[in-house]
Amino acid sequence: MAETRLPRNSQTHLGRVDGDLRAEANVRISSDGTVTVTGGARFDGSADIHGNFECQRFRSEDGTVHISGNLTAQENIEARDAILEIDGALKARHVDVDRRLKVGGPAEAEKFDVGGVLEGAQTLSARSVSVGGRFHLGGRLTAETVEAGGGVTLQDVAIDTLEVGGAVQVGGGEVRRSIEVGGRFRAERELAFGSLEVGGLAEFAGPAHGGRIEVGGLLNANRDLAFDTLEIGGVGRIDGNGSGRSAEVGGRFSVAGSLTLTGPLEVGGSITVREALVAERLELGGSLETRRAVLTGPAEIGGAVSTREGFKASRIRLQRKSRARGPLVAERVELERGAHAEDIYGGEIDLEEKADARRIFGARVRLRDGASADEITYTESVDIEPGARVRSPPQKAEQLPTFPL
Repeated sequence: MAETRLPRNSQTHLGRVDGDLRAEANVRISSDGTVTVTGGARFDGSADIHGNFECQRFRSEDGTVHISGNLTAQENIEARDAILEIDGALKARHVDVDRRLKVGGPAEAEKFDVGGVLEGAQTLSARSVSVGGRFHLGGRLTAETVEAGGGVTLQDVAIDTLEVGGAVQVGGGEVRRSIEVGGRFRAERELAFGSLEVGGLAEFAGPAHGGRIEVGGLLNANRDLAFDTLEIGGVGRIDGNGSGRSAEVGGRFSVAGSLTLTGPLEVGGSITVREALVAERLELGGSLETRRAVLTGPAEIGGAVSTREGFKASRIRLQRKSRARGPLVAERVELERGAHAEDIYGGEIDLEEKADARRIFGARVRLRDGASADEITYTESVDIEPGARVRSPPQKAEQLPTFPL
């Protein structure tokens, strides 16, 4: 195949080039609109091309190639130890750039491999995108897999997976399968995702709904957050409502609205739910504060619980020296040694030694040695061991008052 060569520092006007084109360093190419190369194009050093450029294959080495129009390659685009700047659109089968790729218009390829920085002003479509450093895109990103080692800033996404070693900022859209971020993640608008794993800080400025969420540090959601499972190692905050299957929090967690779970809630530190907490069961190591809590299963309380309207579960156990403020309602309520509660409503109520309650309404009530209560109302039996104390004589009733909740 014939080859057209452009010497170093030359200025050339081109239109159609039959065969291959090879240019040495620091060439300037002008055209009436489009340069069309029927074969491959190779640039050994920097080049400045005015107009559109079309070829079969494109390769540059050791410099910066700037194209003021579009770049279209039927096969691959390669830039070895080079920078490629395109003011217009980019289209190829495979794009492989070592240092930096900047595209002003739409970019389309099956695969983008950029060792350094990838910057796009408009849309980018690909099967896979891999960037060693920073990735910035001003328009919509459509892809299957996206990987980046540094920081990523995206506006609108429609992708399967996103894996980033540094920080990510996403405008909104959908990540159908998974998001993995080593540092910080932020979504500015509504985002849907399959799963999210963030090592540091995760922030949602708009509504978000996804599957598994795992955050090692901090989670901040400014609107409603829906999930399948939620796991926070540090501190979490939802300024709207939270809903999902299960949640596990190691530190502090607050919800400005309601938290509704179909499964369990485990809290090692403290949790505050301004409105209602609904869950299947609760394991609490620290403290819970909410307007009301309704559980379909059991509750294990290792710290303190405070409600304004009441706490209801199938079974409630206040562990040693735990505290409950507000009514407790369950078929069985157990207060271990040194635990304290206010009003208790239940079928079977058992206070161990040095446990204390204000008022007890139950079918079967037992106070062990050293336990105490202000009042007891029962329908079936009451067992007060020697050393236990009731400040008013227990009252038997035909029917207990209506339980809260």
